[in-house]
Amino acid sequence: MRWFIFILFYLVLSWYAFQSVRTLTRINWIHYSYIVLSLVILGSFIYQFAFLSEQSRLMTPARSYAFGFLLTFIVSSLCVIPFLFGEDLYRLGAGVYNKFFGQGQSFTVLSRRKFISTIALGIAAIPFTSLLYGMYKGKYNFRVLRYTLHFDDLPDAFDGYRITQISDIHSGSFDNKSKIEYAVDLVNEQESDVILFTGDMVNNEAREMLPWKDTFSKLTARDGKFSVLGNHDYGDYISWSSPEEKTKNLDQLKDLQKEMGFDLLLNENRYLEKDGERIALIGVENWGAGGFKKAGDLGKAASGIQKDDFKILMSHDPSHWENQVIQDDYHYHLTLSGHTHGMQFGIEIPGLIKWSPVKWRYKYWAGIYEELGQYINVNRGFGYLAYPGRVGIWPEITVIELKKKELA
Repeated sequence: MRWFIFILFYLVLSWYAFQSVRTLTRINWIHYSYIVLSLVILGSFIYQFAFLSEQSRLMTPARSYAFGFLLTFIVSSLCVIPFLFGEDLYRLGAGVYNKFFGQGQSFTVLSRRKFISTIALGIAAIPFTSLLYGMYKGKYNFRVLRYTLHFDDLPDAFDGYRITQISDIHSGSFDNKSKIEYAVDLVNEQESDVILFTGDMVNNEAREMLPWKDTFSKLTARDGKFSVLGNHDYGDYISWSSPEEKTKNLDQLKDLQKEMGFDLLLNENRYLEKDGERIALIGVENWGAGGFKKAGDLGKAASGIQKDDFKILMSHDPSHWENQVIQDDYHYHLTLSGHTHGMQFGIEIPGLIKWSPVKWRYKYWAGIYEELGQYINVNRGFGYLAYPGRVGIWPEITVIELKKKELA
């Protein structure tokens, strides 16, 4: 029934949007091309998500592209509809007026005007080209974002300490090995003291990481690389033949991370030491508000950590920081999160605008925030999920330098 409603919605939307094309040109091959394209996009989506649903649970690149092209077509069509609908109301009103107030005129609906369809298609071309660009180029348009944070209680030995954070790899979505190798090399070029990965290594299954295991094994930092789990790493979003199979999948992912050289922190902590001084690194399992998995245990993760230690917390979902971390008795100097992806869509012009629809869901959704003398960085994500692209919110490699605040 859901498929029937969706197909009906898509066909009606496509037919209505097609009226602008038909108004603008009478060339038949353009009309036929539009119709064939809309049907091919619909057929591809149905094939990938209906007919292959039992054969594969993975969000493969083919499925991502099927969804991406469908999304592009629907969003572009929706941009056309308000113009056509507004014109249709005018045409209907004019026809009624002529019928009852015209001098003997019959009810006649005016023809569509070309300039309205031209404007509608011109507006629709903006999301159409943007979303296609996001799939072609944007998803691998890696950016290195650098921040310097000052703390008055940072141990002297860690003045100038550099952290590289990556998050949300979503390896099951990748389709270009050379681009990923370039990004891994870019991480290593930062020559940071430590690499911290804040969750969502896969979309659902551990096997998604197998083709990329050797590539991510090349990540290196002087003090090692550490990781935590994200909500997608638990395999909660697909069906399993048994609870044992699901548990085995998670164990395989944990083993894979170890084989790649990551120290996976499962509600645990480590000390990073330098010149006789140390800072605490705490990693919690996923904790998310709004129906997301709450496996994180901050108290357990910080067990053995002293209250006056300088603390860095790795927690995948920034809602954890908002709901638990900020008000905790322990002062967590810096929290590193990801999860939001910046919705993979938005507008960012440094110093002028920073906007994405995801801001309506997450208060802290991208970049550095400060509350009660504590910082969080929400990484925009290394990979992508579902829509195989990024528009305006580019894949991110974060480099954070810790600095000792000079006393006045």
